[in-house]
Order: sequence, then C-alpha cells, then structure tokens
Amino acid sequence: MDIAALHFLVAEGEPVQRELLAGLLRHMGAVRVSAVGDGQTALNMLEGSEPPIDIAVLDLGLPGIDALELIRRLSDSDCKAGLIVVGAQSGDLLFCVETMALAYGVNLLGALGKPLSITRLQPLIANYTAPAVPASPVNLPSFSFADVGRGLQAREFDPFFQPKIELETGQLKGLEMFARWRHPQHGVLGPAAFVGVLEDNRRIDFLDWSMIEKSVAACRALHDQDIPLSFSVNVDPTTLAHPQFIPQMTACLERHRILADYITFEITESAVLSTNAHFLERLLRLRMLGFGLAIDDYGTARSNLQLLAAIPFSELKIDRSFVDGASKKRAIGTVLKSCLGLARSLDRHSCAVGVETRQDWDFLQGLGCTYAQGFYIASPMPVEEIPAWLADWRHFF
Repeated sequence: MDIAALHFLVAEGEPVQRELLAGLLRHMGAVRVSAVGDGQTALNMLEGSEPPIDIAVLDLGLPGIDALELIRRLSDSDCKAGLIVVGAQSGDLLFCVETMALAYGVNLLGALGKPLSITRLQPLIANYTAPAVPASPVNLPSFSFADVGRGLQAREFDPFFQPKIELETGQLKGLEMFARWRHPQHGVLGPAAFVGVLEDNRRIDFLDWSMIEKSVAACRALHDQDIPLSFSVNVDPTTLAHPQFIPQMTACLERHRILADYITFEITESAVLSTNAHFLERLLRLRMLGFGLAIDDYGTARSNLQLLAAIPFSELKIDRSFVDGASKKRAIGTVLKSCLGLARSLDRHSCAVGVETRQDWDFLQGLGCTYAQGFYIASPMPVEEIPAWLADWRHFF
C-alpha cells in the first residue's frame, strides 16, 4: 500500500496536538492530510469530501460531535473510511470503543492511547484496504413454489461440497454440503434463489431430504474410492424435529452402507436457543446413535454458556464475521479467541468458517482452532471433483 496515495483526515480539538499528528503522518510519507478541529466538520468531510477520505484519525474527546457519536453516524451513512480512534483514556476503555465500533459495523482499524508514535500508527495504517468496487447487482430470476417443486422432482438440485481442513496437520477431514440448483435455463443457482420460497411455504423439508439422500450417496461414492470422509449437512430444525426423521435417516444410511459417525447435522445457533425438552431429546438421540451435531453461525445469536453446555453438540462453527479481519483487529480477535476457548472448555471441536487469506489461516493455527474452511482452501464443488482437488491439496501440504 502506498501511503502517499491515501487521503488522511485528522480530527483533533487541540490545535497543537492536531498539527503534531498531521506532521507525524506527513513524516510517514502521507501527502494529502486534511485537519479539522471538531466532530461536525469531520463528519461533513467523511461523508462528502472529494477526493474521499481513506483513513480518519479521530480524537475521542472531539468538541461538538464526539468520536462515539461520530462512529454511530458514520455507521448510518455506510462510511467506508478506515478509522483510528486516539485518546488519553485507559486501555480498557479504548478496547470498549473498538468493541462498540465492531457492533456498529464501521471499519475501525484500531484504537490507540496518547501519545502517538510512528511505530504504533504504522501497523494500523497497514491494516487498511481500499473498499472493493461494488459488483454490478445480479438480478436473480424469481421462482414460484411450483417452479422449485418441479426442479426438485426433476432432480435438478445437487449438493456441492466445501473441504474442511484440520489446521494442525493440513489434512482433509470432512466436507460441508451446500445446495445448488442446476437450472436448465439459468445455470447453477445458490440458496438465495430457492430457500426463501420453500420457507415461505413451510416445505424446506423437500430440499433437506433431497440433499441428505444425495449427500449420503456422495459419501458412499468417495468411500468406494478409499476416501473415507465425514459429511456435514445443513438441516432445518423443523426437518430435524419430525417424528420420522430418525427412522428415515437410519434407512437412508442402510441403503448406502454408511455409518452414522460419518454424518454431521449442522443447525444454526439461533435454532438451538430453546429449552424445548422434545427438541433437546431429539438432539440427544441423534448423538447417541453416533451422528455429529454442529452449531453453525456461532456468535450471531445470544446463546449462553449454560444452554450451550446442555446441547449435545460435537462441533462449534464460528461465524465468518469473527474470522475475517481477526488477525488485524483486536476486538474481532478477542471475540474469536473467546469462541475457541468456549469450545475447548466444553471439549468440543471448533471450525472457523470464511477463511479467505493465508493470514487468516496462520492466525487460526496459532490460536489452536481445530478446523478451517473457506475460499482460501477451496470453493464448494461437485463430489466428482473432490478426488482431483484432494490430490492437488496433498501436493501442497
């Protein structure tokens, strides 16, 4: 990143401090540095400056609109600038500012106590990446319930599989299923094209059973090629709670000669936020039969430790929002470490979803995460492509 190409904003109420900070940035190689003395002017520049502000250094005690209100307003305006908050407050308070900014969804590069120095500023500036140019909106075709039903009857829906890698060894340990519609006119379509209409008509079980059957068949196909992998299948709680789910699942495994140990059901964290005794009994029976049970999207709901301890899950899948940027942003990294610590304390495996870069991989490996999956490893693919991909991966590791 060329610091000379960035437009900086310094928002500091005290004139001498403002000029010192601007001078510090120029000494680091910055060419375009704008300096303002109050929060309202800073807000105006962040929302309408030309060229736009890339990185803003905000004093926590700005006059007028302070940095906390500024962060809230920038969240409302979907500001893309990278923010660095500075203040004379304690490290604990500055960390709370980072956590608040994370909750608001702004691009906070970090929070620093005064006095500032080049060595402390440089790593935060290095964390900045220019916002990606938004892709042209894709207009998905609209399908009725009857359209989706015809596609399911015609067996146009197939499972694609994303590899799950053990971080300690680099070995392929499993595959997660993602439903895809091979539409005869529109090509391969993702869940956004069909899940909503099935949920609206309360027939998501049609898709679930189609994907379960095909996933277990895919598991058998790989086992026959001496690739004995475990498969994870996303299942809606209503499908899981059906009285015939366990008998039908048992029959499916018998048809394809697959042990229950090779199949894990993934349900979202929000779905398990229940103390319903019947549902917990169903989960317990599945675990006693040997099936795995993973809590997906962990961190996006408001579960508590007591409830999680009562659920017989075998794996905690950490949501991508706590993986992307965790190595660079202290607040995200702290949440990630907490999730991994929870999994360890409950003696469960952990899986980080959305691993996009080598930096993500290395950071997770250093934290002792069990598994990782994401585009850095591989995109979801048809089962026929797994053997060739695995051969390439083994050359890499």
